Amino acid sequence: MLLAVAPAEPALSMYWRREFQGRPDQIRLVRAFAGHLLVDFPSLDDVLLVLDELAVNAIRHTRSGQAGGRFTVDISMDVAGVIVYVADQGGPWEPHLRSIFALEEGGRGLLTVDALAATWSWTGGIEGRTVRATFPSGVRS
Repeated sequence: MLLAVAPAEPALSMYWRREFQGRPDQIRLVRAFAGHLLVDFPSLDDVLLVLDELAVNAIRHTRSGQAGGRFTVDISMDVAGVIVYVADQGGPWEPHLRSIFALEEGGRGLLTVDALAATWSWTGGIEGRTVRATFPSGVRS
């Protein structure tokens, strides 16, 4: 008896992009955008918190937060997990982790990103940069 084996379905990959105005009231819209798209993702709360931090950083620390400024959120999802990107309009500072001992009222954003994302990185320069954070499909331990 010969059994026919059907090929596995190709891995589905999804990609979404949305531009937001560089205003604080847009942060809730970023969370709603991602929350709607990733409703069944196991680490959704981590993704939403990281996106929140990255969007706030774009508004506070780059030209995206100036009058008429904008930032873009990209979300990529496949069988391996989710990758989020926040692209801003650049500014004089580079994203960096602060020492946990030197923190005052602010400065915890990238520490939160570092703690929740599997990996994070940034590219770009003074004219614009993109911060990327990854979240594997498996539930965190």
